[in-house]
Amino acid sequence: MFANWRKKSVGPAVSSDMLSKQRRYNSLVKALHADIFRYAYWLCGDKHVAEDITQETFLRAWRSLDSLKDDKAAKAWLITILRRENARRFERKQFDYSDVEQDTLEDNISNSSEEQTEQYLIRRQIGKLDIEYREPLLLQLIGGFSGDEIAELMELNRNTVMTRLFRARSQLKELLEKNDVRGQSNG
Repeated sequence: MFANWRKKSVGPAVSSDMLSKQRRYNSLVKALHADIFRYAYWLCGDKHVAEDITQETFLRAWRSLDSLKDDKAAKAWLITILRRENARRFERKQFDYSDVEQDTLEDNISNSSEEQTEQYLIRRQIGKLDIEYREPLLLQLIGGFSGDEIAELMELNRNTVMTRLFRARSQLKELLEKNDVRGQSNG
């Protein structure tokens, strides 16, 4: 009889907590899934791998949702999970990658084919940067993170991050000028 009483009194509270967690999680996924996937895609350059990493990121987020104390920090929290999941991928197995998939990243914002071509070429050049420069640049461009936030996410010194961002931009500018991506003359 005591066991039946306990189930009845605890049951609704547990159900309410689970429903609350589910709503919070659904809101998180709805608000940030596209950003997390986009960042995963830029990291690995493969749509299918990015989908897997994103799915694993949100699975891990579900499991530890209670550790997220501030919903305003959710994006940084998910990026940290994603970066760790991406690192785990290399611990398990080495993959061969191609830049081909990177070229098919869909851009629904650009209107003209000229803008699409320019963005395609810029994405290709960003993809050529070393990961140590590409990753902080993408965190800033795609994630919208500040230098301090990137330093925290990557567990680096802020000055190191700022140097990497500077070098990434310099290398990107050099690649763009070399390939005359923007249609500017070099003379």
